Amino acid sequence: MTGARCACLPGVPCWVSLATRNLDGAKDFYGPLLGWRFETVPGRRGSYVHAMAGRTAVAGINATAHEWELPVTWTTYFGTESADTAVGRVQERGGTVAVGPLSSDEGRLALAADPAGASFGLWECRTEPGGPRSPGVGGNAVWVELRTRDAFEAALFYGGVFDWDRRPSPPYTVRWEEDRVILDIDKRTVATLYGGAVEGTVDPRLRPRWHVFFSVADVDATMETTRKLGGQTLGEPSPTHFGRTATLRDPEGGIFCVVSGHG
Repeated sequence: MTGARCACLPGVPCWVSLATRNLDGAKDFYGPLLGWRFETVPGRRGSYVHAMAGRTAVAGINATAHEWELPVTWTTYFGTESADTAVGRVQERGGTVAVGPLSSDEGRLALAADPAGASFGLWECRTEPGGPRSPGVGGNAVWVELRTRDAFEAALFYGGVFDWDRRPSPPYTVRWEEDRVILDIDKRTVATLYGGAVEGTVDPRLRPRWHVFFSVADVDATMETTRKLGGQTLGEPSPTHFGRTATLRDPEGGIFCVVSGHG
């Protein structure tokens, strides 16, 4: 998250970060798979890099999963005017706060979970625009999707935490489309909330969680490369309104999605 100037909109996904145990292994996997190069972030405690798509920082990767006793996972961070206010709203609405808010030179962050157990991050930005942005704005993280037990309940929770209904429209638009709740910014989808997840299932794909979608040229070729690099493909690719998608797992267990034909 830190180490670059942050450009984030309140209530919108602004950053994605992977907590892993083996930083070099993660770089060896995601670099060739998604065409990333990596830049070390100076002055950070522990190992932390920015994944770069061209000149744009599109994700963070850190080796804190072991230190914080967390599973290897991708976390979606939402921008907020005040991390303290957002943390209070999370707790008032039945969510939990695991970490923070913690302060740095660039801003303040917290890690939380919604009432269904889906984890997410909060990021209070202190610096000027010009650095990492929303997944829907730049790079190849194009949108995030919450798979949860009840999309309507989830929309009430996140809408209350982030004041979605009080934001100006445009650019903010929250709408229903078939079985999803969709958050658009300037008519571009940046987050979807989809019902049907099961909290007690052994399949982590089906538990309540935020999934990050990375844009690729060819989903099938990416699935083949995933297997060659030691990862796993979780099921078959499927067509969606947003493009052809597939769910993948990196060698340490981190789950993420890829999409082709998006936008």
